[in-house]
Amino acid sequence: MASRGKSRERVEPTFEEEDERDDELRVDAGDRIGGKRTGRSTKAKTGKTAKVAPKSRSSGRGRGKAKRSSGGLSGLIGRLIYWCIVLGIWGAIGVGGIVMYYGARMPSASSWSIPERPPNLKVVSVEGTVIANRGATGGEALALEDMSPFIPQAVIAIEDRRFYSHFGVDPLGLARAVVTNLASGRTVQGGSTLTQQLAKNLFLSPERTIERKIQEVLLSFWLEHKFTKDQILAMYLNRVYFGSNAYGVEAASRRYFSKSARDVNLGEAALLAGLLKAPSRLSPARDPEAAEARAQVVLGAMREEGFISDDEIKTAMSQPPTTAKRYWTGAGQYVADMVLDETKRLIGTISEDLVVETTIDMTLEKKAEAVIVESLEAEGDKLKASQAALVSIDGTGAIRALVGGKDYAESQFNRAVKARRQPGSAFKPFVYAAALETGVRPESTRNDAPVRIGNWTPENYDEKYRGPVTISHALANSLNTIAAQLVMEVGPDHVIKLAHRLGIESELQSNASIALGTSEVSLLELTAAYAPFMNGGYKATPHIIRRISTAEGKVLYENDYAEPPRVLGEPVVAAMNRMLKGVITDGTGKKARLDGWEAAGKSGTTQSFRDALFVGYTSNLTTGVWFGNDDGQSMKKVTGGGLPAKAWHDFMTAAHAGLTPVPLAGEGYVEPQAQPMTIGTILSDVFSGGEKRYPAAPNAPAVRQEEVPRAGRPPAEIPQADPYQQGAGGPVPPADVGAPSPVQPASRRTTLLDIIMGQ
Repeated sequence: MASRGKSRERVEPTFEEEDERDDELRVDAGDRIGGKRTGRSTKAKTGKTAKVAPKSRSSGRGRGKAKRSSGGLSGLIGRLIYWCIVLGIWGAIGVGGIVMYYGARMPSASSWSIPERPPNLKVVSVEGTVIANRGATGGEALALEDMSPFIPQAVIAIEDRRFYSHFGVDPLGLARAVVTNLASGRTVQGGSTLTQQLAKNLFLSPERTIERKIQEVLLSFWLEHKFTKDQILAMYLNRVYFGSNAYGVEAASRRYFSKSARDVNLGEAALLAGLLKAPSRLSPARDPEAAEARAQVVLGAMREEGFISDDEIKTAMSQPPTTAKRYWTGAGQYVADMVLDETKRLIGTISEDLVVETTIDMTLEKKAEAVIVESLEAEGDKLKASQAALVSIDGTGAIRALVGGKDYAESQFNRAVKARRQPGSAFKPFVYAAALETGVRPESTRNDAPVRIGNWTPENYDEKYRGPVTISHALANSLNTIAAQLVMEVGPDHVIKLAHRLGIESELQSNASIALGTSEVSLLELTAAYAPFMNGGYKATPHIIRRISTAEGKVLYENDYAEPPRVLGEPVVAAMNRMLKGVITDGTGKKARLDGWEAAGKSGTTQSFRDALFVGYTSNLTTGVWFGNDDGQSMKKVTGGGLPAKAWHDFMTAAHAGLTPVPLAGEGYVEPQAQPMTIGTILSDVFSGGEKRYPAAPNAPAVRQEEVPRAGRPPAEIPQADPYQQGAGGPVPPADVGAPSPVQPASRRTTLLDIIMGQ
């Protein structure tokens, strides 16, 4: 018994040790229950503790320990694997169910198609240079091979490095993005592929929901199945938003660099690719420094991918940062707006990409813009002039240059076309032309003296009177009293009819003050109405569109101004050119003189110096210039013969550089001998007491000329010769179609005094 007790004492510590280790290795209740059953069963059979030799106990204890340890660890790993598989299966079933549910809510894949890209209007000059684009995207679509190769490389490097190897969704890229975002504690990298981004842009709303994300993945699979990688990349680059209302690389390139995406360099491509992360925040028009910093990140990514070398990076980083205005800039934008409106009028709704060939000469356009900007910057503040406009047309009415304001980025209002202002004395040529049609001649005389017309007493600018003067002298020196007398002699209605016939389209008030240009007109129509003096007496309907074609080359419209009507007789044209030349050589327009070229024109200044204009022409171009303020505030004594005449001179000098001078129309015309001054005309002035009185003119409605049709005749072949080339000498005036002039010179009105004096 004693030995048994001792044996029990020796064995008990051993079992207690085994019990403790068993506790450490327990994994679940099954293991614990199995061990206790074995112990109780043995005890129940024998009724006493079995004897175990020391060696056997030791050996058995070791083997049992190893067995339990091995079984517990492997069991743990096995159970982990098991539950992972189970959970994965159930997760896959759940995800599959969700995908099936949201997929069933989508239209059938057989009906999926790429939405049409919004149509773009590409506006080009006579040289074929792109002036601007108009449309929802702001630029045309380019084929991948037409883009600068740096653009797709930069976008792939920073947005989707595995683009050419994944199947629409990139698990590795997604995992990398998750790790990066967790490490940084914020979202710094996205996991969407370019295909997913394209799917979102093409088909889905920007909301972030599970349904939208699942639809995005399904659409990505469809895109990858339907199109090649290059096609997907091209669609993405032509539609993605780059900030500042620019969609697609072509629009963005022209918006920020004023060049095509075909010509983008490495640094510019990196900047464009960097915008994709945050187009508005990183726009160089908003934050040039942030845009440049992001571009350098893109350059680093391109180097990591092996697209560029270290030397290329150094070259790109040495380039000055790109800066851009918050809005499209350049005078050509005024042209593009005008072309868009005119295109809609000519062909209706724009439903496809179109190419509009304009009459704009980009060389002249840039010169015109430079002259306007430089004039305002040099003297605008001093003279309190904040805005200006310029329009230049040739003898056919084709608009060669147009500037609607100082800066399109600041104001998109086209002052050359849409603003209507009083022309002041710049309207007087129509008064004098109407008088010439009634028989008055440049050498005819009138008395420069106080004139009263009803309750209106016009005065000259210098408040001086010169007595008897010739009509030519009166026009050159812009004498208001003589213009008022002529209006009352020929009648305001005759003046209005002539002005409409020559090209004025605005309503004109039938009263005596029309002589001083009190009815409002646009600068474009005023300039176009001067063109018949330049081209020999033919209507010059202003137009800016030559041809409209589809992207495939199908012609939808072609203008036809080849046979304009005659609106002035040759004698009137010749006389007006001689008189208007005198304005520049001896009168108020001396600052507009051109070296080597015959030029004619007229200045205009409105009440309180609110508007100042100069409209003039050579045998090559007719150009009108306006200076003023949008709010109608007075300038500091700016007259048409001052700042506008100087700007006109600077533009026309640049526009005629290298061209062979050609005389004005009518130089070869021999004017019939003018009626000599008689005692009758002298006594007429004397009997009036030095002050002529006229009854107030009736306020009759203005008479409008029927608009000349702009289309309807077969398209004419557009001449290929550029009228501005060396030696061309300007556009050839349109040929006389054989119809007699609608305006024949009439005899001078015979007065009672003439009859008495035997005239």
